Formats: sequence, structure tokens, C-alpha cells
Amino acid sequence: MNSVKGIVLCGGTGVRLRPITYYFQKTMIPIGAKQKPLLEYVVRLLKFYGISDISFLVNYKAEQIANYFNDGSRFNVQISYIKDDPVVKGTGGSLLTAFWKGAINTEDTALVYYGDILTNIDLQDLLHFHEEKASSATVALASGFTVRVGLADIGKDGKILGFVEKPKLEKPVSIGILTLEGETLEDMEHLIKGKHALDLMRDVIPHLVKIGKPVYGYLSSAFWYDVGSVEAYEKLDPKIVESRMAYLLKE
Repeated sequence: MNSVKGIVLCGGTGVRLRPITYYFQKTMIPIGAKQKPLLEYVVRLLKFYGISDISFLVNYKAEQIANYFNDGSRFNVQISYIKDDPVVKGTGGSLLTAFWKGAINTEDTALVYYGDILTNIDLQDLLHFHEEKASSATVALASGFTVRVGLADIGKDGKILGFVEKPKLEKPVSIGILTLEGETLEDMEHLIKGKHALDLMRDVIPHLVKIGKPVYGYLSSAFWYDVGSVEAYEKLDPKIVESRMAYLLKE
């Protein structure tokens, strides 16, 4: 396998977490009984599975992140900081910014991690799956996702025919982690021509499928939680954080 670089997206303003994010960078919000920053769990998970070369794509309140993590030596990793000010907006533009600024090259394998996701997924198993499939891109997936709102079945005249409160989706959903071969960055450069925004899941993955690159889904039963909204943050039970993630704090 190529050299694996951890790329953590942690530059967003966290609009869905306001007013909390008027004071905190969204990846720095404290979680669990020990009130560690969410991003610390991300760093410790990467280190636990042998990924010690990490780049943070930062922008909004970047100083909070840099002041806490510094060069990463306190966590036995090497952290670099890339100002996430892409010409092309979106997560795809952010990854290309990392490419253009030298954080990743075409010979690397990028493990991209959305910084507002808490999970105990086995990253080495994901990487082994990616390698075995000779995949250009592998998206981590989970089934049984519960929609946080009710879904209505509506007739033509607007009459509600049925209603399901917070149903579970049958099809697997992305959990905000994916692996990409460095060569796909060149495909992304072709894709951005004439665009002002580029999203990894909405634009890049469908494009790779369309042009015939091998793209796979890695279905995981691991715990995962999107902490990206005030409602989700308030419902994150500290006991769940401790029971699922405490092993990382022993590292």
C-alpha cells in the first residue's frame, strides 16, 4: 500500500452548531465525561490504527486547534496545518488545496476524515479492504441510519396517507470517512474546470464511478455519530462516549 496520509477536514464554521460555534471551532467542542475535544478522539483513532502523518485543513478558529494540538508530538503523531482557503469551495476543493500545498501527492493514499464525526471504526480494516479491492476510492458506510425527522406519504391532493416517525433507512449511508488514491486528485483537477464548488460525495465519487474507476463501499457495523448539529450534540450521551471510545484515551 502507498503511504497513508490522514486528512482531517476541520475548517468549517459549523453553522448547524451555532451559537456554540461562535465560541468553539466545531471540531473542538467538548464531549464525553472527560470533556475532551471531539478532534482529540479523531487524532487518537488515527494513531491507534497506525496513521501518524496527519494534516488538518483549517480555517475558522484555526488557532484553537493549533494551540491545543501543536505539532502533534503530545499524541505521538505528526500534525501539519493547511489553510483551507480553496479557490473551489466544498470538501473536494479542500482536498485539492491539500494537494496543491504539498500535504498529499499522487503516490499517497489519503484517508479523509470529516472532523465532526465520532466513531470507533477499524481504520486498518478499511485500508486493507481498500487495498484488496485495488480501489481508487472506498467510502465507509453504515446501515440502519435513523432519520431524525418523520417522513410522510402524501397523496396528490395533499392528504397524508401514512406517516413514519424517525424511520431507519434501508440503504447504507456515508459516515464521513473515505480513502482515495492520490491519482484521483488528477481526476479531480479535470473535474473542477468551470466549477466554483466541488463536493467529495456529491461530485467526486459519482464522477469516478462514471469514468470507470473502481469505487467500493466498506460496510461497517461500528459505532458512529454525526455531532454536526446542536440537536445531535445535546443528545450525545457522555456515557456512550465513554463506553465506546474510552480505550483511545489510554493510548
